[in-house]
Amino acid sequence: MSPAVRSPVAGVVVALDDVPDPVFSGRIVGPGVAVNPEYTAEGGSAALAPVSGTVAKIHPHAYVITAAGGRSVLVHLGLDTVSLEGRGFTVLAAEGEAVSAGQPVITWSPAQIKAGGLNPIVSVIALEGEESALAPVPTGQRVAAGDPLMTWA
Repeated sequence: MSPAVRSPVAGVVVALDDVPDPVFSGRIVGPGVAVNPEYTAEGGSAALAPVSGTVAKIHPHAYVITAAGGRSVLVHLGLDTVSLEGRGFTVLAAEGEAVSAGQPVITWSPAQIKAGGLNPIVSVIALEGEESALAPVPTGQRVAAGDPLMTWA
């Protein structure tokens, strides 16, 4: 059985080819899938751990969780959001902390990201993974936060 990588946010699945950033669409950091997040104007939502493991790296706009066995998954919240220097993000976990799949890692507001002129799309990347080892859910499918997003054989 292939381990499931779960969606960190609710939204609609988007192929990496359709992410308007060459770092992700070009698979420079690795293969994966993206989610166009659902959001309301009222406020923030949690971005969840896609797998159980250890927080290997965390920034306000992105984090890496390394699962048992050494596989690491990058979650990147929005495009060019590093330029926000942490504004609009609340980090809930620390590097080295053990987390469970589905546990909130960061809260953020996709609506604020969009209102600020940035794209809130969330890229979920299998670091050092092979494209052929991934089986993502179909593009255009709606997923809830915590739903299986792809398997990594």
